[in-house]
Amino acid sequence: MNIFRFAGDMTHLMSILVLLLKIYATKSCSGISLKTQELYALVFLTRYLDLFTDFISVYNTVMKLVFIASSLAIVWCMRWHRAVRRTYDRELDTFRHYFLVAASFVLALLVYEKFTFQEVFWGFSIYLEAVAILPQLVLLQRSGNVDNLTGQYVFFLGAYRAFYILNWIYRYVTEHRFPRWIACISGIVQTALYADFFYYYFISWKNNSKLQLPA
Repeated sequence: MNIFRFAGDMTHLMSILVLLLKIYATKSCSGISLKTQELYALVFLTRYLDLFTDFISVYNTVMKLVFIASSLAIVWCMRWHRAVRRTYDRELDTFRHYFLVAASFVLALLVYEKFTFQEVFWGFSIYLEAVAILPQLVLLQRSGNVDNLTGQYVFFLGAYRAFYILNWIYRYVTEHRFPRWIACISGIVQTALYADFFYYYFISWKNNSKLQLPA
């Protein structure tokens, strides 16, 4: 594992911890898209089908379990926790996320590295993760104002993908054979989706002001 992969994993983990902190400390999920969280839960469940069949390392197994468990816990809180679910911005979170699921699955059947059960669902999870943030970004644009913890959560998610691009560049240069081009292209698309958010996040940080996105 190189430093860029590790930094990506840690910023990804940080994004989840920030979101859990927001939900459990404030008993609120205001500004958070349930649809994005459901997509991420589906991403991890389909990507880590090899959890109990292929052992790589203790670190790898623990991270898989953390991502699956935390994503399911977040969805549970937003759907069924008595206090948290009342703060869900249902009227703003109307993105038709099932179209993203359908498109990602069709793409996984058409564009793959190996046509096996696990590889097709791995590709599906990669394609879906690339666009899973869209409902969240749309919700934030509709609400305009972004609270500090929500802004930090989205920032760390974007940073995680940026570090993974550096990881892929590093592996392409240092490894003789690096076939995961599907992950590379999808990661670039995913990071590009954050460009507008990063711009306004930087302006907010520079001016020491509250983060606001144009409606």
